[in-house]
Parts: sequence; structure tokens; C-alpha cells
Amino acid sequence: MSRESVDIVIVGAGPVGLMCAYLGQLCGLRIVIVDKSNGPLAVGRADALNARTLQLLEIVDLFDELYPLGKTCNTSSVWANGKFVSRQSTWWDELEGCLHKHFLMLGQAYLENILNEKLRKLGLEVKRLTTIENIELNEEGCLTTLSNGEKIQSSYLIGADGSQSFVRNHFKIPFEIIRPQIVWAVIDGIIETDFPKVPEIIVFQAETSDVAWIPREGDIDRFYVRMDTKDFNLQQAIDKINHAIKPHTLSFKEIVWFSQFSVKESVAEKFFLHGRIFLAGDACHIHSVNGGQGLNTGLADAFNLMWKLNMVINYGLSIELLQSYEDERKPIAKSVIESSGELVRSTKYSQNGTHAQDYVRIVQKRAGNITGMGIRYAGQGLSGARLFDAEVFNGSLKTRLYSLLDYSKFTLFIFGDSKVNVNFPAFIKVMQIHFKKCLTNYWTTSSDYINQVILVRPDGYIESSAPLNNIETVFE
Repeated sequence: MSRESVDIVIVGAGPVGLMCAYLGQLCGLRIVIVDKSNGPLAVGRADALNARTLQLLEIVDLFDELYPLGKTCNTSSVWANGKFVSRQSTWWDELEGCLHKHFLMLGQAYLENILNEKLRKLGLEVKRLTTIENIELNEEGCLTTLSNGEKIQSSYLIGADGSQSFVRNHFKIPFEIIRPQIVWAVIDGIIETDFPKVPEIIVFQAETSDVAWIPREGDIDRFYVRMDTKDFNLQQAIDKINHAIKPHTLSFKEIVWFSQFSVKESVAEKFFLHGRIFLAGDACHIHSVNGGQGLNTGLADAFNLMWKLNMVINYGLSIELLQSYEDERKPIAKSVIESSGELVRSTKYSQNGTHAQDYVRIVQKRAGNITGMGIRYAGQGLSGARLFDAEVFNGSLKTRLYSLLDYSKFTLFIFGDSKVNVNFPAFIKVMQIHFKKCLTNYWTTSSDYINQVILVRPDGYIESSAPLNNIETVFE
């Protein structure tokens, strides 16, 4: 059997693997993606896209298709004994350079199905019902043997194959798991209740805080119920919900998804090894669902990684760029575990017996992680920070700064009215944004970067900046 030769093999077609494949296709990379499942997820799992993820989706033309499907949510409230205690949203109000200051409550299945269909239209079908038999390193990169007997030669391989990752285990990458004795039920369904329902995240204070109510898209609501034992049934979980919301009552007209999960926490020792192998998403970091950071962190892995592979493969940049994937993403994974771990433990342990109030205070403290907007990479000043979004006009047509980014290239923004005559490499797209209203050019009323030149990475983080009158220094 002849060997297929590609740039990248991606193992795993969950949201992270699919996003890696989609971003790779946008960059013109040759990709094979393999998964043991028979199709995209139908129900369950992750339930929210944070503000930073929404910005990233804007870059790659997925925002407009996904956004109308979800439900926006930016408030958290505390209830105790059937009475309202408090409501908070200040951490969203304080975000700078963010036009969508909320979560988009939308099930993971929607993202997977849209990405799967996008890939199909781009001519890339996932090799379904297929597992990996072996991965062998050679001079050309990786030789991957599939369960159907196919052998695929690739320059690189990405393991996006979940917490039980074949890729991570095959290369014996340490992944020490901490298992706090915290077990949750999760229920998605259509409810009937006399509780005054509003589209916000509600945490209930009873003896502890063991029930959280999460709004979802359409008619669905989600409940997280801490059970602390693996031996329980659906009715017992529903009974706990009713205990938490009394004197109100709640029942389910329809159960869409019911599952249980035990909290596990770990970060892989390596995200990049042998100069060829990468781990992304749950394959390299797992943690509690509290704070809604799992899916969002995995998608950020994909956005960080794929442009770097594009720059090395298609534009000949130094392979040293690839090490920066681990250098940047591993500290973020550790911080996510710290924030989600603090949140999940607060539902069970509280010095003052104010578990729900403690939970919301931690959300406020950890808002940079939870919204995704506080994440930055190494650097000083603007370097390493996320690009602030802003309204931009093309003549009279209104758009957004993030819509002007091109994931396959860096973008050099010239914020000012001066003419600039400089030759730039092919992987840099140049956009001039004026501060005076123009009929035929881009302009803005935002003053965030006035008279500056900003070199922006494909993933929306600032590589470097310089004054407009000293543009050459932006490349130093």
C-alpha cells in the first residue's frame, strides 16, 4: 500500500482537533484527521464559549454562523432558601477592547458539527471509525499506521485525542492526575418550575453549594449537581436540585443528556517533543468544568499552534518558533487548573459556610481566565497582550478590527494618516486605519493605538509595536 504524504496528521476530531484541521486548511496545509467516533458530537459536554473565543472565531469567519445559535449570559447570582441574595457582572463591565462582554451559552455539539461541515466543503473528510496503531519517528517526521492498514507520512503530528490520549501514552509523556473526591451529575433538559427563571448562572447556597443552574441555547437548561459518590441515579440528582431551590420546585419535561464526571486535574509534562509531536486540549491538560474553561482553553491551544506550523511549513520561519507553543500554553494550562480547582473546591469547603458567595468572589478574582480576556503571553507593554477590538469603518460600512485579521498571516496595522512606504515579507498583511472619516479607506473613532504601528500575530496577540514615525523598530 502506497504511503500518503501530508504536512500534519491530527489525531482526534473533537472540537480541538477539528479546529486545528480547519485552521490548517485556511493556511493551505495538507492535513489528515483521524477519529475513532462515527461522527461529531450530538449532545452534551461543554456548554459555553467565552469572550476571547468569540474574538478568535471572528478572525476565521465562524462568529456570524455560531453566534445566533446561542444565548448570551454575563451575570451570576446567588440564591439561598428560595430568596435572591446577590447578582454580579462587574468583571464583564471592566473588560477593555471587548465588544461582546458575555459568554455565549451554546453546546459543544454545535461547534463540532459546523466545523465538520466546513471541513467537508473544503475537501477534508475526517477518517472516522479509525484508530492509530503506531506512530514511528523517522527522518521525514512521523509515520502513522492506522487501524485500516493505511500508513501516512507527515512532517508533524498533533494529539488532540482527549484525556486518554493515545499519542500522549504512546510517547510516555508524564501526566500525573490529581483526583479530589468530588463527583458531579450533569443534566441537560427542558424544565417546568415555579422558580423565577432568568438567563443567568445561578449558584444555590444550601448546607454547601452543590447545585448550579446554567442557561443554555433554545429551551434547554443545564444543572451541575455535586453528588460526591459515583453510586447515584437521575432521580437522586433531581432531588438535590429541588432541595437547593426550595420552597420552589422543578421537574423535567424532557431529559436531553444525563451524565456524571469525577473531577480530575493534570498538566502534561511536555506539550511538544522530538521536534515533531504536539499535544492539544484535554490530551495535555484536564481540570474541573467550573468556570467553563476546558473547551475555551483547548480552542486557544489550536489557535496558538496552527499559525506557527503554517509559518514554519509555508514561509520557512525557524523551527524554534514551534517551541513557543509549549512555552506559551503550558503556563496558561496551569493557571486554568488553579482557577477551576479553587472554584470546584469552594462548592464543598467554606470557612464561613458561605459557599455560593465564595464561589462568585472567586469568579471575580479569576475573571481573566474565565472570560479569556486576561490571558497574555511573555513580553512587555503591548507585546504579548491581546489586540483590543474596536469598531472600524470601511467608508460607511461598519466592521470590527478582528474581522480584518487574516489567520494565515501576520497583520501590520498602521494607525494614523501618514503615508508609509516600506517593503514587507509575504506573510505580513498591511492595513492602514485612519482617524479621519474616509469615503474609500478604513477609519475608526477608537484612540487605543493612535499614531502607532502594531504587528499582530494571526491569533490576535500583539507581536510588537512602534511609534508611527519609527516603523522600522517594529521588526527589531
